[in-house]
Amino acid sequence: MADTNLMPIPGHIDPVPVPRPDLVEGVTPRADGRLDLMGLPRRRIAELFAQAGLDAKQARLRAKQVFHWLYHRGVTEFEAMTDIAKTMRPWLAERFVIGRPEIVEAQHSTDGTRKWLLRTADGHDFEMVFIPDADRGTLCVSSQVGCTLNCRFCHTGTMRLVRNLTAGEIVGQVMLARDALGEWPKGGGTMAGLDEEEDEGSYSSDGRLLTNIVMMGMGEPLYNFDNVRDALALVMDGDGLALSKRRITLSTSGVVPLMARCGEEIGVNLAVSLHAVTKEVRDEIVPINRKFGIEELLQACADYPGASNARRITFEYVMLKDKNDSDKDARELVRLIRKYKLPAKVNLIPFNPWPGAPYECSSPERIRRFSDIVFEAGISAPVRTPRGRDIDAACGQLKTAAEKKSRAELDRLYAEKQAALG
Repeated sequence: MADTNLMPIPGHIDPVPVPRPDLVEGVTPRADGRLDLMGLPRRRIAELFAQAGLDAKQARLRAKQVFHWLYHRGVTEFEAMTDIAKTMRPWLAERFVIGRPEIVEAQHSTDGTRKWLLRTADGHDFEMVFIPDADRGTLCVSSQVGCTLNCRFCHTGTMRLVRNLTAGEIVGQVMLARDALGEWPKGGGTMAGLDEEEDEGSYSSDGRLLTNIVMMGMGEPLYNFDNVRDALALVMDGDGLALSKRRITLSTSGVVPLMARCGEEIGVNLAVSLHAVTKEVRDEIVPINRKFGIEELLQACADYPGASNARRITFEYVMLKDKNDSDKDARELVRLIRKYKLPAKVNLIPFNPWPGAPYECSSPERIRRFSDIVFEAGISAPVRTPRGRDIDAACGQLKTAAEKKSRAELDRLYAEKQAALG
């Protein structure tokens, strides 16, 4: 494992020191001495090429070419970059690499949801989830290894926070998903992660399966602001992955001081994990509320740049039996949304159980009644259909299999996968 330094990350009560790789100017060092270009913008790639010996003009040209092949074509080998001179490709391969997080394990739910257990170059495990629907395909992306917020209903919150993911590790999840779905132009993807029985020809870049991204995986995105911002800039770059900011949603549990910056510097849709309408209950289930209370949070939502009726703020609300699901709670939710004049919708989420969870899910009848009260007030309040429960991929269930299986078993699974790929 790489040497680590301590990096302060603000927790829900006090800052939490967490280790991270010894980043040198945004690049994670590798054992072989090569520099990983994944997650870097064109400007930074050009700087690295110049430092490696190219003159400034040639460095900018090669950076533009490599950026296109990397993010637009999904290529992982310099040898495949056919518009770069054959003599230049070995020079690049000796000094640089185009990395991806390693796939340790891939699971498929009976409802079509997919979950991947991924591993960083320095040996930390995290997860991502793909949720297919009739009219869209949503990738749930992680921003941290573990989490520091300790939300009591969330399984991820029972993990310790290990470190932030780098911009490369964040955007690398999107690259892996496109690999797995075969969504690179002219078959440019590596098709990693596809089951043998699946027909590669059924996937094409026309009518893409991966249409939306939600920063709702492991971790609090706003506690890894710079890396999340830089990764999403690459996802939205018109010369790169070119996904519209209107198709990207960032979910926060309420890191109020960074919400305005999120709107200004990232500009994507905002989702807020609200889950309660009183201080007492939210203090219990979303402990960051003790630091940034409901009123302060809702004012930050009202001030969020770009929020409008066309771009509503989504409030996530997990339904917990006899905790936050009464008619009174529903009416208070309506009152608060009206008080702050919020362009909002409410996603009602049936609680997804996990071993040792201190709560139960509200009954379907109670959830419908709660939804009806909010709907009758003119606020959209759909009930989210649980997806991927059978593989622990549903909302609040992500907790890496690294904590459920022994390291020996995970290493065996990974070795078997590598052998199968030849």
